[in-house]
Amino acid sequence: MAAAGAIAVAGALLLTGCGDQRNKHGGGSETASGSTAPLFAKLPKDIQDSKVIKVGSDIAYPPVEFKKDGKTVGIDPDIADALGKELGVKFEFNNGTFDALLTGLRSKRYNIAMSAMTDSKDRQNGVDPKTGKKVTEGVDFVDYFTAGVSIYTKKGDTKGIKTWDDLCGKKIAVQRGTVSHDLAKSESDKCDKAGKGSIGIEAFDTDVEAQTRLKAGGVDAVSSDFPVAAYAVKTAGGGNDFETVGDQVQAAPYGIAVPKGDSQLRDALQAALDAIIKNGAYEKVLKTWGVEAGAVKEAKVNGGS
Repeated sequence: MAAAGAIAVAGALLLTGCGDQRNKHGGGSETASGSTAPLFAKLPKDIQDSKVIKVGSDIAYPPVEFKKDGKTVGIDPDIADALGKELGVKFEFNNGTFDALLTGLRSKRYNIAMSAMTDSKDRQNGVDPKTGKKVTEGVDFVDYFTAGVSIYTKKGDTKGIKTWDDLCGKKIAVQRGTVSHDLAKSESDKCDKAGKGSIGIEAFDTDVEAQTRLKAGGVDAVSSDFPVAAYAVKTAGGGNDFETVGDQVQAAPYGIAVPKGDSQLRDALQAALDAIIKNGAYEKVLKTWGVEAGAVKEAKVNGGS
């Protein structure tokens, strides 16, 4: 969930009507039969046999993926639905906490992880961003969207916060294991070294819990990926609870995570993503959720820094 490289991203992703393109089964895709789908033959045989790709996802991150009327909806499920039509398989979303998704991927509980996950060199290489040491097996990413990190506060009560520097000596809530969490820790170290007081960081399993903490007044701000922050600002309390402060920073790609060594599945997903970009299905999904500004022009593998 967000990115690397401290580049402020100008402009805004306007979140408009959040349509539900999911079918009645929710959390999966109704597709053409596997034998007739254009890219079915590119898939590994075990997936051809099951016609299912098991997806690990933190389904509590609106508008990227969340539950609505018992169904899994959002940007990621709708993109998965379009990919499924090209591949002739159903994408079956399975809920898990964000910081445990890659563990589930490595234990073969899932075939892929798709959950607003930022493609970073650390994740590619299985490196702890804090220590720089390799702690686990890395993954490959098929990049499908671009987003930065935003800060939001209570509406009308920004406490003078416009940038990360303004958070020195204040409290912030984040979702555990995300890039917002990593960024908060690194910015807190900078504050401490500058003698401005460290940032009080409260990490939660879901972004919704972080929002609840801000609403209750337990923290001064929340940080999350821009689409998520914009959606929270637009929808929480009918648009009266929160406001975004400053610009988004650290723009980087979201990637579909695939285990290292599973190059056949990775390449099939890349081909399917290129196909939906070319046939317009990808653009249609992004327009549905009002996030066209995050579109990619081609499917890249491991394009994160």
